[in-house]
Amino acid sequence: MEMRTSRDTLGDVQVPRDAYYDAQTQRAVENFPISGLRLPRAFIRAQGIIKASAACANMAVGQLPREIGEAILQAAEEVAEGKWDDQFVVDAFQAGAGTSQNMNANEVIANLANERLGGKKGDFRRVHPNDHVNMAQSTNDTIHVAINVSAYTELQERLLPALSQLIASFRKKQQEFHGIVKSGRTHLQDAVPIRLGQEFGGYAQTLVHCEQSIRRASEALLEIGIGGNAVGTGINAHPAYAQRAVEEIARRTGYPFRQPADRFAFMQNTYAAIENSHALKELAIHLIKITSDLRLLSSGPRTGLAELRLPAVQPGSSIMPGKVNPVMLEMVYMVACQVIGNDAAITAAGMGSQLEINVMMPVIAFNLLFSIGILAQAMRVLRERCIEGITADEQRCRYYVEQSLALATSLNPLLGYEKAAEIAKQAYREGTTIREAAARVGGVDAEQLAQLLDPLRHV
Repeated sequence: MEMRTSRDTLGDVQVPRDAYYDAQTQRAVENFPISGLRLPRAFIRAQGIIKASAACANMAVGQLPREIGEAILQAAEEVAEGKWDDQFVVDAFQAGAGTSQNMNANEVIANLANERLGGKKGDFRRVHPNDHVNMAQSTNDTIHVAINVSAYTELQERLLPALSQLIASFRKKQQEFHGIVKSGRTHLQDAVPIRLGQEFGGYAQTLVHCEQSIRRASEALLEIGIGGNAVGTGINAHPAYAQRAVEEIARRTGYPFRQPADRFAFMQNTYAAIENSHALKELAIHLIKITSDLRLLSSGPRTGLAELRLPAVQPGSSIMPGKVNPVMLEMVYMVACQVIGNDAAITAAGMGSQLEINVMMPVIAFNLLFSIGILAQAMRVLRERCIEGITADEQRCRYYVEQSLALATSLNPLLGYEKAAEIAKQAYREGTTIREAAARVGGVDAEQLAQLLDPLRHV
């Protein structure tokens, strides 16, 4: 690889000749060869939007010369569009607060702007990454703002639509299965009858509650402290810069971002990211419950419950011919486990807030966006390749209802709890149904018994 010599405040650095990043980014590449993971496209897009908005605001208040500002603006917009993603090379586990990530953006944009103005890579006499691209900014506010902007955007454009469509799919199954009565189960034991549609309606409403929690939590992400600079005071920024920058970010994203109620609180804490991570963990927990239920209800096909039939999407065994596993449900369970782990990492990183900054912002950004991305994809695939194709074995559902010992519950009003319990025990001992055992009890009217043991009366 051909190299060029660049320079930062620590001295000379060898940088790949064709790279648009520069000395500080190269130092980070060498210092942090940790995971090979990078902050995702959504975050880089947010960085481009922030740098473009800052340039617009600084030009508007007369701090940034128009020619330089326009060159920065064009380069930042290309970063936001994804044209230079390959130039963002800093590991997700990097210098505290994300200084390397911020400088990666500053250097790429500065070099692009310099070339447009006739300069060369690494020659920052015309457009400087710190003095011009980073004008009125700090890592401490821009990285934090990029977390909020990218997370809010991803929630609105990817996760919430996927969740809404999954809810609609469960609602459709709720209606489709409304006429099917089956045995309920509590503690994995027989319970009173329930409609299969009611079970699916419960799943849908559970996800509605998750959707509402995520929407509420996402509101906190709309507060962005751009202009807070290093500690919240806005040192070196024009008094009008912050409001103009926020308005420009809102215009470019189409979302109502606003200044925080207290900029110092914003600088000190990553409360919005933590709150949203917790909401995603709640969704993950409920997805585990729902997919676990569906795995049980579709277990079989001959030696399990087998009340549901899942779409067969791939062979399930490398040794057992014809075996088909509930792979989509298993995949969602794994994704949900990862999201719960991501939340634990974000929670621990949230404790990295000390005095005026949280130095763990890169790992918070990575894990929050990772959770949003994999949940959105998992729910989309679950809906398309599993839920929409689920069918029910109505005959088996009816059989289990008739065999359920919990049908004795409907005899309580006529015979009392203890007598009904004796009938249930007798049916179990003899291997008969509640209907058959109750019919042998003297003094019970056959017509009344038939009414009491009709499962449709109780659902």
